[in-house]
Amino acid sequence: MSVDRDQVLRSAAALLTRKSTSTMDEVARAAGISRATLHRHFAGRDALVRALEELGLQECEAALDRAGLGEGSAQDALRRLVKELEPAAGLLAFLYTENQLFEGEAQNEGWSRIDARLAALFRRGQESGEFRFDLTPAWLTEALYGLIGSGAWAVQDGRVAAKDVSYMISELLIGGARRRVES
Repeated sequence: MSVDRDQVLRSAAALLTRKSTSTMDEVARAAGISRATLHRHFAGRDALVRALEELGLQECEAALDRAGLGEGSAQDALRRLVKELEPAAGLLAFLYTENQLFEGEAQNEGWSRIDARLAALFRRGQESGEFRFDLTPAWLTEALYGLIGSGAWAVQDGRVAAKDVSYMISELLIGGARRRVES
């Protein structure tokens, strides 16, 4: 029987998003495979998390491409981006809490590329007068990650309707980042 690695990763992501402390046995059950089969693909939890990281990076970069960050206003680009990231929000919420991914020299350069693209969007918004100058692009990027993760958890727990979360994330972030011109 052939095992679809992508399906195993997506099953693992769905489970770990709900229960980040899941065991490899639980991941195997969720994927509908044996633990031995899971271990043939991923030697342990670290290897699984690293594979999930690669999936998350792919999903983020595809969302960034689809959102057309250079088109229209920075605010509209941010709204499009949040909408495009929504399907991957649960996976991103899980990855955001996996400290091992962001420590030391082993940090994946993919996150740096994504951070740079997001910071460029926020910088463009500052340069066009849409966003405040007192909030750095790096801080706005971290705020975006945090809101996406919080939104995913709120939807998962039933505290926020899935159809509303993109709007709420975008408007909260834009509302806080919007430059106000004093008269």
